Amino acid sequence: MPNSQAPAAGSPPAETDRPTFSSRRRWVVLVVVAGSLFLAGIDLTVLHVAMPSVSQDLQPSAAQVLWIVDVYSLALAAMLVTCGTLGDRIGRRRMVLSGLLAFGLSSLACAFAANTAQLIAARAALGVSSAMIMASTVAIIRVTFVDNRERALAIGVWTSAHSVGATLGPLIGGLVSDRWGWGAVFLVNVPVVAVLLAVGARVIPESKNPVPRRWDLLSVVLSVVGLAGVVYALKQAGEHAAITVSFLVAALGGAALLYVFVRRQSRLAEPLLDFSLFSERRFSTATLCVIGCFGSYVALLFFLTQWLQQVGGYEPLHAGLALMPLAAANAVGAVTAPSLAARWGNRVMLTAALLLFALAYAVIATLGDPGRYGILLPALLAAGFGAGIVMTLGADVIMSAAQPERSGEAAAIQETSFELGAGLGVAVFGSVVTLVYGTVMPTVPGLGPDQQETVGESFTAAQELMAHLPSTTADAVLEAARHAYDRGFATVASIATVGLVVTATLAAVLLRPREGDGA
Repeated sequence: MPNSQAPAAGSPPAETDRPTFSSRRRWVVLVVVAGSLFLAGIDLTVLHVAMPSVSQDLQPSAAQVLWIVDVYSLALAAMLVTCGTLGDRIGRRRMVLSGLLAFGLSSLACAFAANTAQLIAARAALGVSSAMIMASTVAIIRVTFVDNRERALAIGVWTSAHSVGATLGPLIGGLVSDRWGWGAVFLVNVPVVAVLLAVGARVIPESKNPVPRRWDLLSVVLSVVGLAGVVYALKQAGEHAAITVSFLVAALGGAALLYVFVRRQSRLAEPLLDFSLFSERRFSTATLCVIGCFGSYVALLFFLTQWLQQVGGYEPLHAGLALMPLAAANAVGAVTAPSLAARWGNRVMLTAALLLFALAYAVIATLGDPGRYGILLPALLAAGFGAGIVMTLGADVIMSAAQPERSGEAAAIQETSFELGAGLGVAVFGSVVTLVYGTVMPTVPGLGPDQQETVGESFTAAQELMAHLPSTTADAVLEAARHAYDRGFATVASIATVGLVVTATLAAVLLRPREGDGA
């Protein structure tokens, strides 16, 4: 955080006493930090189209599939604030370069994972590495770009890099996995990381907070373990469709740890995450909009890719290409959001965009058919456009609702809300899909009790079993599995529709402008 006070004699220089950089070096720094966030965004969604191949190779359970997908974003969200505080203390350049090195090594570990446990652990390490990178990039931009207009442009590029990477992830994953297998989706990170490391080591300036906040280890442990416990409980509920002992222990234990974490932050002089910001209704409402919208968007990306491949029979590359209109519309929504808000106001546009996203989800739930892409396309365009507007304007409201001297803390919460939304969206909706799939799976004639139980576990398990069944029975299993997954996806789309409508209502009611603000 910039410090406006002059340093005392012999004290470290304040962050305002920073050197100026040549125009070329400033923009090269931006390329490095934006490129690193672009990679982080890609890895959020790059596995979406490759998951059927991963499932056939490693044979994970339904809960493990969800862990593989969203442990990355959950680890990222859990460590963002922690890494930001640590970067302020040890140096942001050191933190970003260390994060890039760890990202490259974690990518290699993911690519060569021999079993499900190794892949989950490597994906978690990849998330922590991304947190190390993302946590310090805004501060580096502020140090490098001293001109307000240049800094605004640089932060705009930085903001869009992650979203563009996330929307292109499925296409890149489809292109690479179709040709070289799922492990190659991680190998493409390595040469890019090598270039970013080499250039970043030369151009990124070092900076620290002259008066860094205290790094509270107990708060870190409480937040990470508590979040992991709640997410584990969600996955157990989806996999077993019953209240088990492990579910109760994880849910109650995780919730208790998160409660202690929140209480501890209110008592610390220098909290890891300052929850007093949420007392401002516009701030808390905008954060809720971002979490709900980005969670629904990433879940849509993930489940659409599975639905198109498993129910529609798309190849990975074709599934990635089918999502490109969604990605393009998202970019258009993000770019046009400021001009739309300038005319109609943030509250009106956020409410309208959330309702548009909800309408798109409703169309997918009621009319969606992977075999009739022409009907699906308008819904994809509407979903992408609406989500792009919400992500941009929601982030803007979060920053504008906070006091200027707390902009750094607000930025940390803004980044965390995106990643937490992504992780929880896949975790919650994934559990719903698994639960509905197992519940509606009919009894298939010709299957024994054990085989019927296997078919009800997941679509991938059904596919594995089909290879060992007579053709007539295998066809019946495939038809039943496709129907069950289709029902699960439709249920998720219906729940997302209701959630987005509720969020839009809250935005309309609670995002009333403060005196002197526009509508």
